Amino acid sequence: MAYRVTALGLAERSSARPADLPVLDLGVQEYTPGSAQVALAARTGADLADRRLITVWAARGAPHLHRRADLAALVKQLWPISDADASARIKSSQIPDGMKLGLEAFRVTAAAFREVVREPMPRGEVSTEVSKRVPKALTYECRSCEARHIAGNVWQHSGLAGGVEVQSRGRDAMLGPLAKAPPIPAENAGIDELILTYLRFLGPAGPLEVGKYLGSSTAEMKSVWPAERLTPVTVEGRKAWLPTEAIEELTSASSPGGVRFVPPMDPLLQARDRDVLVPGRERQKEVWRILGNPGALLVDGEVAGVWRAKMSGKRVNLTVTSFGSLPAARRKQIEEESAEVARARGVPEAAVAFE
Repeated sequence: MAYRVTALGLAERSSARPADLPVLDLGVQEYTPGSAQVALAARTGADLADRRLITVWAARGAPHLHRRADLAALVKQLWPISDADASARIKSSQIPDGMKLGLEAFRVTAAAFREVVREPMPRGEVSTEVSKRVPKALTYECRSCEARHIAGNVWQHSGLAGGVEVQSRGRDAMLGPLAKAPPIPAENAGIDELILTYLRFLGPAGPLEVGKYLGSSTAEMKSVWPAERLTPVTVEGRKAWLPTEAIEELTSASSPGGVRFVPPMDPLLQARDRDVLVPGRERQKEVWRILGNPGALLVDGEVAGVWRAKMSGKRVNLTVTSFGSLPAARRKQIEEESAEVARARGVPEAAVAFE
């Protein structure tokens, strides 16, 4: 945990601009509108606006902040390595026959995006038009609107290759064309670098965890595992790997001090070995819910509780539920750190209530 917290930029708050933070190598997921800004505020005191960043559908088809300059390499790294890999990533009971298309599902959906999204458009309109241009096997009957829609996992997994930017989310969600969009990949290139990036921030880990992170399978990740650039270690009795150049940082890592509010689906919480992050299944259920994940409270480099936010005019109200007792001095630290959540949410004040 000390290694990961440090690698992810949560041990000490930087003064670097957001795009210069190392964690942008991995990307920062926007779980709810504005949550990515909270993740940035936990890592830097700099202005959170940075035009070098852009939101695209990336790992698992989830919206992530990435550097614009990284997209040409990222689209190749995220492209499936095989038909089996593609089928695993778009696995859905909605489209049992569509899954069998493998890589072709990605190709046709990406091509449809490029044909449709030539200017900013409401997400619903894009879905309608893309659905018309893909094989019927990739669509399903939507009872609520009485129409056929492309399955969400297919189109979001294909969005980056389709040259699409996520411009806004929520009720008025908008998509737009990427400026100078990289071409649709002919094949994967750089999966080894993507694996190394995951391990550099969320390791030690293995093919199982990387497969889950990408929405793929353990077998597919084993087939491209860059073992020659990794060193095996043991974590709580199981074999895992870390980039060889990071071993010294792992063995010398010391527990950081202080408090951080990290948002739901912060990069730290993306690690798939949840027993390492949060020991105890009951507490894991509090951090990772089926719907509506809370944020996590980091205290001295460990997940010590969860928090939720609610806007009230020019103030954000934070409710903190701790996993143990919090002495007065620690509560004061938490109250002081809450100002960073207010900064990320664009309001002048935060108020903290403890449960």
